[in-house]
Amino acid sequence: MNTTKNDVEGKLNKAISALAKQIRQKKYYETLKESITYSDFLSNKMLIIAVIRQGVPYSLFELIQDYTPFSERDWASFLDVSTKSLQRYRIDRNHTFKSSHSEKIIAIAEVTQIGMDVFGDIDKLRLWFETPNFALGNLQPSELLKDAYGKEMVVNELVRINHGIFV
Repeated sequence: MNTTKNDVEGKLNKAISALAKQIRQKKYYETLKESITYSDFLSNKMLIIAVIRQGVPYSLFELIQDYTPFSERDWASFLDVSTKSLQRYRIDRNHTFKSSHSEKIIAIAEVTQIGMDVFGDIDKLRLWFETPNFALGNLQPSELLKDAYGKEMVVNELVRINHGIFV
């Protein structure tokens, strides 16, 4: 895609603000402030729960997908759906993911955000996700993102790297 990281972040901020407004109107989360950023969203566990329960709309997923270093094939694997299903969802712009898929989408978004904080560059983060890691059993970190335990291991390793603790 030809858009820059800042363009995607701006679109993510707008999409999150719009979604937060919907949630506020449905009385899920009345104390939510008017304008919320993507970063605010990822640090607000109660809002994340509300979004998971409501379901992530495909339009937000598409922006998150553009922000992460993962391909459509990777996302299909993480969500345990076929790439054809993702392509059908793209055509049906009104598709909303069920809560189990929404939870995984947000989990991958959180890992990406942590990784960006550590590496500061999407290409460096992509390389890290694709390189076998001794501390992770010589698996590629991206291979572990299919379940909650693997995600936790990847996050823990990113935190260790951020603190200069190498195994």
